[in-house]
Amino acid sequence: LRAKYTFRDVIHNGDIMNTTIEKARRFAETSSNIMLLGESGTGKELFAQSIHNCSKRKDGPFVAINCAALPENLLESELFGYADGAFTGSRRGGKMGFFEQAHRGTLFLDEISEIPINFQGKLLRALQERQIRRIGDDKVVDVDTRIIAATNRNLRQMVIDHEFRQDLLYRLDVLKVYIPPLRERTAAVSYTHLTLPTIL
Repeated sequence: LRAKYTFRDVIHNGDIMNTTIEKARRFAETSSNIMLLGESGTGKELFAQSIHNCSKRKDGPFVAINCAALPENLLESELFGYADGAFTGSRRGGKMGFFEQAHRGTLFLDEISEIPINFQGKLLRALQERQIRRIGDDKVVDVDTRIIAATNRNLRQMVIDHEFRQDLLYRLDVLKVYIPPLRERTAAVSYTHLTLPTIL
């Protein structure tokens, strides 16, 4: 549950990435939730880990979850955990969820757009109250967790299409970092001093 990357690990060249990294550094110093926007393969988790390691929470846990990889019926138990005997096949003694694991650290929700609309209300409540309730339990647990969410989709359009809750977007999209695609990072190359091989 540790983040291993920092901004020094972001290999780049050019002003556009320098500006992006500097913006992410400034945001890391705050306590607000952050939304990372960018196409697949742009390094959103690399940025999430770097933000964590540049923040006051760097000594706390970093927990990453790909929301698209979990079926809807497992989302609640994985995020919030469950009590002993909560359901058939549950682990003896219960299980801690990702929110509790990330207490006093950072929870990275990758592909946040893939969380089903039916579950978004429960996630919103956890963010508002800073409390979670394990499945099958009768008590709430306080959690101090910073959220970094990431997506490659247009969440505002999803709100218009009734696929994403506007109030949840408001909670997640406090600070925003757009990570440029690789094609926008290409630095201009000068061929003036290149020696080309002779073609025989």
